[in-house]
Amino acid sequence: MNHSDKKNKIQSKKMTSSKNNRSAPVNQKSQSRSKGAGLVKTQYYTFADPPGELILNNGEKLGPITLAYETYGRLNKNKSNALLILHALSGDAHVAGYHTKTDQKPGWWDFMIGPGKPFDTEKYFIICSNVIGGCKGSTGPSSVNPKTGKTYNLDFPVITIGDMVHAQRHLIDHLGIRRLLAVAGGSMGGQQALQWAVAYPDRVAGILPIATTARLNVQGVAFDVVGRQAIYGDPKWQNGNYLDNYTIPSDGLAVARMLAHITYLSEESMRKKFGRELQTRHEEADFITDFEVGSYLRYQGESFIRRFDANSYLYITKAIDYFDLAEEYGSLVNAFKQVEAKFLVLSFTSDWLFNTAQSKEIVNALNVSQKNVSFCEIRSSYGHDAFLLPNPVMERLVAGFINNLRN
Repeated sequence: MNHSDKKNKIQSKKMTSSKNNRSAPVNQKSQSRSKGAGLVKTQYYTFADPPGELILNNGEKLGPITLAYETYGRLNKNKSNALLILHALSGDAHVAGYHTKTDQKPGWWDFMIGPGKPFDTEKYFIICSNVIGGCKGSTGPSSVNPKTGKTYNLDFPVITIGDMVHAQRHLIDHLGIRRLLAVAGGSMGGQQALQWAVAYPDRVAGILPIATTARLNVQGVAFDVVGRQAIYGDPKWQNGNYLDNYTIPSDGLAVARMLAHITYLSEESMRKKFGRELQTRHEEADFITDFEVGSYLRYQGESFIRRFDANSYLYITKAIDYFDLAEEYGSLVNAFKQVEAKFLVLSFTSDWLFNTAQSKEIVNALNVSQKNVSFCEIRSSYGHDAFLLPNPVMERLVAGFINNLRN
């Protein structure tokens, strides 16, 4: 795709490759580390100390705030080569590379970041931070409330996608970066990218919203509601005060993750991976893991509770559900009127959670607003998770788009 096309030209081809119709390339994580982002260390930035707290969208104040973040590559002299990567619901600041030489698993978007990769660390300075409300180093409900000396729990204020972006802007200021070359993210990360374009139009040259939406549809909200109900219904949740008693609502959080994970996949990918295969004979069925897909989902739930906080799950899913880019402006077209950035919007054919129609709504509004936008629906059988898996088409489009940006 030629990203130097005239403004308002929407390119909506379905593109594919021979690799894209096979099972997910699980061997990617074993690539030579010399070709990747290498070893990286998580850093922390604390700001908004009283009386200069961050004013949230609901008018409440939050501070001090700590953001966990990681950086890759080098910032050039005029600080014009910075890219901000934004994570999805269960992501974190560890987007690429390894924390130690013995780590078995790299960051969540490792195949996209490194020398010669779409986010080329030999050209660009890449930043990724954990959102406020999170549980991987940034201030959230599991953090200590400085006013009480106890864990925030549900005393943590409700946060929005806008609040996450506002906090990120403070980090970018701290790094001395006036204008970002690009902001990119998938799913909730894409929502943040859209918010960046609207909230800080003069501070970013390019926006890459991938597999995302300007407003989650009702079906998506419904899945989040049921996931939160699973957590609320766990007796160990204790109205959000479980950390005070050194326990976690593991059953509820696991079910929430299992439900959400179904929405990240497609029927085709699940059929190819599991079919209706049984783990045991009918007479030995235990009603829990008799089907292979059930065993897989149970594993996903059990592994999730070891790395994520239940209250953070509640707060972040609500932020996703509340996000409505058009609400403040009356329409999506009006929301984009002041936008200065160029856009590359990507969706995937089998993503039924953040479907292509939602991406086209963004593209159409940008087109009406006479903004520079390119769009591609990429053929993939992997559902919403497609943006997290290696895909030659996506990688080529992203690399080309960034290479053509001028800050």
